[in-house]
Amino acid sequence: MRQLDSKKIVVATHNDGKLREIRELLMPYGLEATSAGELGLPEPPETGTTFEENAYTKAFAAASATGLPALSDDSGLEVDALDGDPGVYTADWAEKAGGSGRDFGMAMRKVEDLLQEKGATEPARRGGRFVAVLCLAWPDGHAEYFRGEVEGKLVWPPRGTRGFGYDPVFKPNGHAQTFGEMSSGEKHSWEAGRGDLGLSHRARAFARFATAMLEPA
Repeated sequence: MRQLDSKKIVVATHNDGKLREIRELLMPYGLEATSAGELGLPEPPETGTTFEENAYTKAFAAASATGLPALSDDSGLEVDALDGDPGVYTADWAEKAGGSGRDFGMAMRKVEDLLQEKGATEPARRGGRFVAVLCLAWPDGHAEYFRGEVEGKLVWPPRGTRGFGYDPVFKPNGHAQTFGEMSSGEKHSWEAGRGDLGLSHRARAFARFATAMLEPA
């Protein structure tokens, strides 16, 4: 495994919610992080069929453009009753007609409508998971991957206004609140050096990344 010897990295995202969460997770470490969005870099087309492929596309594009190591996240919601959809197309389901932005309220409604069509109204049939894959890529094309998952149930109607994306309809197993109802600290519930992987998919992926690649500042 290649070690990270730079204190400057690019977070390869244009998603403010993801950037906020990753910056919070990076806080215990002495890394100077900027984002692809802040640098005005174009968003590369995500044509992969796996989270790993799409994460690499974003990370390598940012690393190539800046000459710095780049960290990307590709994540999504897999719903068992929908054969794993929306999966890698999680963000695409929120695309408005004409490419005029994303509407996650519409996307959550689409998931619920499909669950209703399947007759998946009982909690036992509404299982799924959030998946996050972090990719750290270097300008020469080398990459390391870190995956995190959290199992839960889909609820309706949406609950909570915190978080972003599909958070208001996802209730992680063993918890009474949705991600949309949890504070950032409750959602991630991971601290450097504590030894566990945290709660959210992104926190779990980040914990593996931090354990392998970072030292406390």
